[in-house]
Amino acid sequence: MKPEKSAPESEKTPVSYPLRVQAIRSKGQQPRLYVSFPLALAAAIGLEAGEEVQWELLDRSELHLVRPTVPAPAAKTKAGK
Repeated sequence: MKPEKSAPESEKTPVSYPLRVQAIRSKGQQPRLYVSFPLALAAAIGLEAGEEVQWELLDRSELHLVRPTVPAPAAKTKAGK
């Protein structure tokens, strides 16, 4: 059996991680909104607990997560195909 050829990078469907925004309501305080970061996605980009990130607002329907400093990858070699 021959392996299927993968689509060029520009034609691949992006991976989606749906989630819900959570509200924390403490007595006498304004509600705070939280967004959880899926572990699979964090592992894929090497995101660590405590790392500083910031949101970049592109328009009302799109945010980008920006990592001002990206640590060197922990892996010594690239994964096989």
